[in-house]
Amino acid sequence: MSEFFLENQSLIYIVILSILLGIEVISNVPAILHTPLMSGANAIHGVVIIGAIIVMGHASSDDYLALTLGFLAVLLGTLNVVGGFVVTNRMLEMFKKKKG
Repeated sequence: MSEFFLENQSLIYIVILSILLGIEVISNVPAILHTPLMSGANAIHGVVIIGAIIVMGHASSDDYLALTLGFLAVLLGTLNVVGGFVVTNRMLEMFKKKKG
């Protein structure tokens, strides 16, 4: 277990710094901009889907862990993208002029 942390020490530092940076950025964004930024970020989540498809394509057919994680990443990424578009659509509906 400790060997894993020693081999991936730089990547673990990058993940921890990314989490801290994300918390700092989100906490300083005004509340009125949270929804548009989050809907846009969810829509950009398509990068995760492409990465998961690439991982699944390079995994061997007997590597069930990689295939399962890739499938879950595609499924959850798709849900996030669809959710981002739904939220964006709801926001845009709020700005349309109402008839009658």
